[in-house]
Amino acid sequence: MRSRSQNQRRRRIVQTAAALALRGGVEAMQMRTVAERAGVALGTLYRYFPSKMDLVVAVVTEELDLLESSIERRPPAAPTAAGRAVDVLMRATRGLMREPELADALVRSLIMAEVKTELGQRITDLLWRVSGEAHEGEPDRDAPAYVLAGSLASVWIFELLEVLKGHRDVEQVHQRLTVTAERLLPGLPEE
Repeated sequence: MRSRSQNQRRRRIVQTAAALALRGGVEAMQMRTVAERAGVALGTLYRYFPSKMDLVVAVVTEELDLLESSIERRPPAAPTAAGRAVDVLMRATRGLMREPELADALVRSLIMAEVKTELGQRITDLLWRVSGEAHEGEPDRDAPAYVLAGSLASVWIFELLEVLKGHRDVEQVHQRLTVTAERLLPGLPEE
């Protein structure tokens, strides 16, 4: 378990990396520069983040934390499970597209399995919760509703990749996710 000062140091490193990425993309997130700007030794940075991709994942994970907070503060209001799921996915898309290079690096890490990331599972958990299937405790990851939410999350990751490659725009992704969600989630109970 990390101490409070270790958590603060880690957070400072992630915030520094995010600020550098916003100014110059993933290329600006050079490990030495991140360490200098965060006020930590390079060895300390590597103890927290063994690779640049680990640092990218941490920055995107912080974006996911912000998304989850946003969902808690302002839950999707659509009357259907599919509508609520699409709302969540479009919020995530817009958040990631604020820094497309970070999104690109993250999607590549998912495809290449360079680092372990919980993006797919966290998005699936969010979709499961807003679909009206949420229960106390952990979801049953083998339940049909959870599997369908996971399938929708996988479609979203593919669509995000298509946006990053310039093959689709955000509106096209919205349309495609709407069609997919309506087919995958229609049988889920309403809230």
